[in-house]
Amino acid sequence: MFLTRLSRHKLPRLTRHLSSVTTTTNTGASYSKLRDHYSFKPPPSLSPTPQNPNPNPIKKKSKPKYRPPSSLDAPKKIRSNLPFDFRYSYTESSPTVRPIGLREPKFSPFGPGRLDREWTGVCAPAVDPKARSEGFGGEVSSKSKQEANFDPFSMVLFFSFGVTCLVLCLLVHCFVGRDGLTHNMLNDIHNHWKHAEATRIRCLGVPTVDMKNVCTQLEDKTSGQIIFRHCGTLVLYRGRNYNPKKRPVVPLMMWRPHEPVYPRLIKTTIDGLSIEETKEMRKRGLAVPALTKLAKNGYYGSLVPMVRDAFLVSELVRIDCKGLEKSDYKKIGCKLRDLVPCVLVTFEKEQIVVWRGKDYKPPVNDAYFLTHRESFDNPESDSDCSVEERDSTIH
Repeated sequence: MFLTRLSRHKLPRLTRHLSSVTTTTNTGASYSKLRDHYSFKPPPSLSPTPQNPNPNPIKKKSKPKYRPPSSLDAPKKIRSNLPFDFRYSYTESSPTVRPIGLREPKFSPFGPGRLDREWTGVCAPAVDPKARSEGFGGEVSSKSKQEANFDPFSMVLFFSFGVTCLVLCLLVHCFVGRDGLTHNMLNDIHNHWKHAEATRIRCLGVPTVDMKNVCTQLEDKTSGQIIFRHCGTLVLYRGRNYNPKKRPVVPLMMWRPHEPVYPRLIKTTIDGLSIEETKEMRKRGLAVPALTKLAKNGYYGSLVPMVRDAFLVSELVRIDCKGLEKSDYKKIGCKLRDLVPCVLVTFEKEQIVVWRGKDYKPPVNDAYFLTHRESFDNPESDSDCSVEERDSTIH
């Protein structure tokens, strides 16, 4: 009883003491004697308001909101000063052969509105027709562009440089397959020329039937020079004065366009023969012993001279093409028709049967092979001089 009375009497004093403590702490928080007695200045971090606020705070730039790509946005058109018509393949298509129809609408393979040239379904012709005769980039002629990139070589140094480049550029190479020299391959060659003076090109399959056309198109479209050739292996030199920063603009094709419709290679009746004579010739052609058998993705550079030599003995020649694609041996037959020349008889049973014709005359200039030192400067006339004659002209 006594303790409870004491607690009751001391309770108001305790509450008064607590209230006084809280008031002193609150006043101490707002006012301190340290500043008066010791002239203490608190740092800016402790002051409630900064003493020298930054008048021009740096504001972070807000990132633009993500906008998904839309087909309604008009892309920038790519302008290229290359003087030739853009085709999917430069070796397997000829501008002289006119197609009879298209397999698809005229959608540009470069993308809608991405190129300043119109797609005709076969090619994208140059905008300025005068640029065709002006040469590379529309600034220099075809002869002066070679002189701009190349200095005169002696033949001995020319050949030795080709061999050294072949060794150095073993890892830098391109492949030319059944589609031949395609348009996007031009960009690959210029990309290789950034890191090496020369690039190695391996040709396999259908384009190797006419290697001279492959070499001519490579030099014409890339403005380079072939300094070494062995079978289907080429070394393409960029030139001493080549500047990768001033390389031409080569727009890329986004997809492969469909080939147009061309006239039939094999007609119902051969010109000058009746239907019965045509059927009889096709039967005899399939029974003739095969001249050779073509391997898939092989080298066919000696096929044209072999057919020419066979026509001296027999009027019909059969070439075994088992294992090849149908489009491949049709292209081979088309090349033989123009290069030998000859008449196509049939493509049945994966065979190419050709006829030399009634009034066959062997070609007078039979120099089909190209020498390994030939620079391909004159693609219209074949050089018939041998290696020994070239060595004699050097000395």
